[in-house]
Amino acid sequence: MVKHIILWQLKDEYTEEQKSEIRKGIKEGLEGLVGQIPGLVSVHVQTEYLPSSSNVDAMLDCTFESAEDLKVYKTHPAHVAVADGKVRPYTKYRSCIDYEM
Repeated sequence: MVKHIILWQLKDEYTEEQKSEIRKGIKEGLEGLVGQIPGLVSVHVQTEYLPSSSNVDAMLDCTFESAEDLKVYKTHPAHVAVADGKVRPYTKYRSCIDYEM
């Protein structure tokens, strides 16, 4: 099994209300990929956080059957559509770690 974790910061230009809607779209879009991409076991997008110590706006936590499945996911049309439509236009910072479990 392989974990794929991403942390995002949204662009500063958005209001808190806009950021809330953007986070909702990211969550719905990415969690909706389960069942569409071979080897994608689970997806969880965390959009609620404690503001006292958090410095990101959203976290993606995916599990894949293999590293090859993660590679397929990155270029799969369903994932690219969500990434290009609901994530990339709104984020200023992305940090990622992938690891075998």
